[in-house]
Amino acid sequence: MAKLTAGELRGLSRDELNAKVAQLKEELFGLRFAAATGQLDTHGRLREARKDIARVYTVLQELNLGIIAEPDEDK
Repeated sequence: MAKLTAGELRGLSRDELNAKVAQLKEELFGLRFAAATGQLDTHGRLREARKDIARVYTVLQELNLGIIAEPDEDK
């Protein structure tokens, strides 16, 4: 999976962001499982997945606080 950017995430709705968090958490679980069993080749993806989750949570918090507008309101 490519690195997510905050700009890309700000264009998504709340439902899409929540779905993205769920998807990333599943991926992180799989990566942790692979690391525990010794099957993970690149450990950098673990860190990247955690940062992607944090990025999505940051955008969700910006929406909650009204720092950025809902994508549907712009149209």
